[in-house]
Amino acid sequence: MSWLTRSGRPLPRSIVEQADHARDDGVSRREFLALASSFGASTATAYAMLGLSAPARADTGESEPSAANGAAVRIQMEVRPVGDPRSFDWFQAANVTRGWLEYLVTYENDGTFLPQLLQDWEISHDARRYTLRVRPGVTWNNGVPFTSADVARNIARWCDKSAPGNSMAGRFAVLVDPDTGQLIDGAVTTPDDLTVIVNLPRADISLIAGMADYPAAIVPAGFDPDNMMEAPIGTGPYLPERVTPGVGAVLVRNDSHRWWNAGNGAWMERIEFIDLGTDPASYAAAAEAGRIDMTHSVEGDFVEVFGGMDGWVENDIITAATIVIRPNQKAEVDGTTPYADVRVRRALQLAMSNEILLELGYSDRGILAENHHISPLHPEYTAMPLPEYDPAAARALMAEAGMADFEHELVSLDDNWRRNTADAAAALLRDAGINVRRTIVPGAIYWTNWMNFPFSTTDWGHRPLGVQTYALAYRSDEVWNEFGWANAEFDAALEEALATLDIDKRRALVGRCQKLLRDEGVTVQPFWRRLFNHTVEGLSGGEHHIGFEIRPAELRWV
Repeated sequence: MSWLTRSGRPLPRSIVEQADHARDDGVSRREFLALASSFGASTATAYAMLGLSAPARADTGESEPSAANGAAVRIQMEVRPVGDPRSFDWFQAANVTRGWLEYLVTYENDGTFLPQLLQDWEISHDARRYTLRVRPGVTWNNGVPFTSADVARNIARWCDKSAPGNSMAGRFAVLVDPDTGQLIDGAVTTPDDLTVIVNLPRADISLIAGMADYPAAIVPAGFDPDNMMEAPIGTGPYLPERVTPGVGAVLVRNDSHRWWNAGNGAWMERIEFIDLGTDPASYAAAAEAGRIDMTHSVEGDFVEVFGGMDGWVENDIITAATIVIRPNQKAEVDGTTPYADVRVRRALQLAMSNEILLELGYSDRGILAENHHISPLHPEYTAMPLPEYDPAAARALMAEAGMADFEHELVSLDDNWRRNTADAAAALLRDAGINVRRTIVPGAIYWTNWMNFPFSTTDWGHRPLGVQTYALAYRSDEVWNEFGWANAEFDAALEEALATLDIDKRRALVGRCQKLLRDEGVTVQPFWRRLFNHTVEGLSGGEHHIGFEIRPAELRWV
């Protein structure tokens, strides 16, 4: 049987062949759905190739608008500063701007990619040519048509390595000219108003997944982050009424804009994000008082607290979200770089028990990880033994490195589970005879310095492909490489993996990367998180997204 893309072209044979191997394996099914849909298969086709029926989902075609079925919804969420999306390093900012700044594609909880501002796309069998077809009839909220030129301009912005904090340059590294730090000249063309052709110098299977990540919001011509609130031009159905970091944000429906997906979303007239800080006790108190209708995410014992409240629904999902307890190899402390020494890094790993970190840090609501940041949810994953826990060996190795008397400062955010995980890590280090002091900082300090602390904890979200995380976080000199690690062998294996469509071959390449990461003691990455949030009965569209997304247009009362 011939399986076709949305545009009627045959899917690559290698993907078709992988369907047989994925039918009886839940992890491989998720990867297959992501890969098949990223190569242009519709959700229905991808599921049919597995012999399954696709889940019911709202239509994304244009239809006549319908009246809002509810006046407002109130959501607990930390409210972060907004600005240039390509420099966002926290998804909360994107959840606000998502009201008016939309995406070319979206990533769904089942692992599939859905077209949004794109109508469909094709990837050549060698993954070196992407054909993107723009959804017809889309306009910016100032009435200007949305065209292929807008897509091409945004890709060029993403490839600008000179833009401060631009992590999209890492996602689109294959298109960045190493000499200029800009989009490769001639790589992106627009043969007509609704078609974009992207020619790559080498294969890369991750670009569609990169387009769905939260810093990939599509901005208009002349976009200026300094006045984006005064002139909030976008293609989405909402406008910002106010955004006050640390306090709250409000979106109001833009009834003067004919949204491309009218009738299938934008049911709420008003969406309010309420920042209640990082203490989940305040979320529970607000829920009991009827001041919120939805939580963004809830951890630890407060999952049970919300579970005992009448009128609230629990939503949960297994993810590749995690935490890293990482030394920064480039960071200076008193004129030295203590974490440049692999013995110091290995000692930190040996001193920590991932089982204890999961129990004390996350109340055992997750699965153990192996210190290499590739999840069992990714079929690139190669199982490795759990990391060795040997406090005596850790103490001896630290002494061998001449660091027996050094005091490590472990920094964390002042919240619940991240603070608890860091507290448990510090206790384990002390038990191993390693000196450590804890520093807990408020969000305003932590969020602006998270990559620069010499020794700290950071939470990382789920991404569809393991190679995405490696390219963002561990490739040499990337914007989000908070580890200060650079390894040419790792970079070469990762580049080959990004160009490899066959899952088994890619797994072998990523397995090499996993071993390098762990052998060099790059990080302690102790567990994978099961995520929970809660919604009041009757609210739809607020279920926990695997990537922490809140999609304003999907919220509705039922």
